[in-house]
Amino acid sequence: MVVSKLAFLKEVTFFMKKDAIHPAVPYLIVPVGIVAVSTASLLIRFSQEYVPSIAIAAFRMGLAALILLPYTLIKHNREIKSLTWDVLKFTLLAGFLLAVHFASWITSLEYTSVASSVVLVTTTPLWVALLAPFFLGEKTPRIAFIGMTIALLGGIIIALSDVCVWLPGGINCQADFGNMGSKTLLGDFLALFGAVTAASYLMIGKHLRNKISLVPYIFLVFSASAIFLVAAMLIIEGLPPLYPGKVYLWLLLLALVPQLLGHSIFNWSLKYLPTGYVAVNLLGEPVGSTILAYFFLNETPPVVKIIGAILILAGIVLGTFRQTSHKNEEIS
Repeated sequence: MVVSKLAFLKEVTFFMKKDAIHPAVPYLIVPVGIVAVSTASLLIRFSQEYVPSIAIAAFRMGLAALILLPYTLIKHNREIKSLTWDVLKFTLLAGFLLAVHFASWITSLEYTSVASSVVLVTTTPLWVALLAPFFLGEKTPRIAFIGMTIALLGGIIIALSDVCVWLPGGINCQADFGNMGSKTLLGDFLALFGAVTAASYLMIGKHLRNKISLVPYIFLVFSASAIFLVAAMLIIEGLPPLYPGKVYLWLLLLALVPQLLGHSIFNWSLKYLPTGYVAVNLLGEPVGSTILAYFFLNETPPVVKIIGAILILAGIVLGTFRQTSHKNEEIS
């Protein structure tokens, strides 16, 4: 009887440990993260009926930073106070790049479809692979360049589908910026620029994560990003007016669901799953966003865009999965 009680206590103690989770749990939680981040474009579109894009970005990052503030000060106050100026200046740079990323990507949703915007902004891993040799000294395998070429072809197809139409006599493209097609092309460019700035942000984060733990890093970067975005909002738009109550709910959900819940799940899962597996699952966001846009925004992507999206996603898988599938990153 005593032996059985001791065995029971040992089992309970084991499952109470932080890292003692069932191997299937991370695989079950990652899809939740995909659904969470997929809601971002939908909530942004709802908010854009009332709120300028730069203000949406400022609210998203500002609310996320405020939500993290109490926990960060209680648990990581000593670490934050011990940070050197060298670390803080790179944190400010990361926050600035993240601000530019969200400002450009959220603005892109004013001009182009959810499917095009989310697929193009998801090319971030390819830009990391392209820029890493110059800024991190990491060698990019040849397979990554093949993936980039395939993804580039997909991006060209999406861009051409926004400014060109197929006619019996050939392809007719409109170059006038005033037409809808050219405005859509601007949205595609902004989404792609958002991917480049996100890649730059991630590379700085890789440098900083050796010197600062996860929660303080995220809090400081979110806070810096919010400061830059609020300053830009005040300069461009001035003080925001009062919005309908539902708008504040959408903005709060934007900070809670895709920003904190979604990204936190992916960061947490990196401790238990191969990085390549997590990276490839991130490609579920364009699929989830497109499905949500179909049901809630009545957006149906044409066949040509679907082909371009498939090529981009295939290029990302080819260019990133093989490089990272053998690694496990621990996020403390």
